[in-house]
Amino acid sequence: MANPSLSIALLTYATKPRGSVIHTLELAAALTALGHQACVYALDKDGKGFERALPHPVQLIPAQAAPADIDALIQQRIQEFVEFLADHPHHHDIYHAQDCISANALIQLRQKQHLPHVVRTVHHIEDFQSPYLQQCQDRSIRDPDLCLCVSDHWQERLAAEYQITAPRVTNGVNLERFSSTTTGQEFALKQTLGLTGSPIYLTVGGIEPRKNSIRLLTAFAQVLQQTPQAQLVIVGGATLFDYQDYRDQFFQQVQALQIEIGRSLILPGVVSDIDLSVLYRCADAFCFPSLKEGWGLVVLEAIASGLPLLLSDQPPFTEFLGREQAVWVNPQDTNHIAEGMRTLDPSHDSPSAISIATQILDQYSWHQSALCHIEQYHRLLDHGIN
Repeated sequence: MANPSLSIALLTYATKPRGSVIHTLELAAALTALGHQACVYALDKDGKGFERALPHPVQLIPAQAAPADIDALIQQRIQEFVEFLADHPHHHDIYHAQDCISANALIQLRQKQHLPHVVRTVHHIEDFQSPYLQQCQDRSIRDPDLCLCVSDHWQERLAAEYQITAPRVTNGVNLERFSSTTTGQEFALKQTLGLTGSPIYLTVGGIEPRKNSIRLLTAFAQVLQQTPQAQLVIVGGATLFDYQDYRDQFFQQVQALQIEIGRSLILPGVVSDIDLSVLYRCADAFCFPSLKEGWGLVVLEAIASGLPLLLSDQPPFTEFLGREQAVWVNPQDTNHIAEGMRTLDPSHDSPSAISIATQILDQYSWHQSALCHIEQYHRLLDHGIN
């Protein structure tokens, strides 16, 4: 290896599978495979840790019961990181935060000279109503010694809104976990979840505003009028920002549209890593009319699993997929989403579009992502920032 081995701390705010959390784990595994010493520090809210075998060390940080007030919750989560790292011996060449919470904790520790520098990856920028949360986000972007991002879109936004030059690092997909090859587990999972319909539309990310869940639900109701045996599966649970008001509106819409949960609408919540990879293979199409994404790792997972795609016609998706590789929709237009979903019915989908999309997978490996990160880490260290 041309460059010396590095000790790298990667921080993430959760142990449950969200985009930035998966990014952290896959990056840590790829860095380890390159011969570096990666350790993941993660807030552990339920004491269960990561429910998968990992090839690198993990430091689980106990997270206490959350206050109802979101500002107080964020303050507590930042402080839990700070207190743990202040009280437990650690020495790494690189301290890299994958989110606003862990970045704010590292910035506080750097101010107290507990560590030399802070790296932060910006996956996307939130629109917070709370002044405190907005300040936390701004600080987590402006104050690190090195800010990275995952797409051209967010690179441009960071330059325009924060006057920050953020090098772009690639995302990847784990082809050992996600493929179109059936394993025999699909039938059992379909039985467990009640997946008896056709077509089965899958989306991953839970019920929240930026996932555009209510418009997707309303579009699905239109599909049901013509295809009553169709099913929509929404995988994922509540996030740190649980968006309770939005979830309440979602379930009010479920009632208003007379959609039966457990029959037409399947809500399995958070599923295991193994079940998620199987669930992709149980579906007929992947629908992701998201309003805002950093990159959309689940899109790569769906492609690897052989699913045709419905995507928002906007960055970052348009950065890495061509017009012929997905059904593109206006995410603000429910009728357009419904029309797109109908074209993804197995009797209408295009196998050629799936095979064309699959061709991009060799461009997005975690190995390549790790190499990009190592290059940026050494640039930081060579400039002697501390």
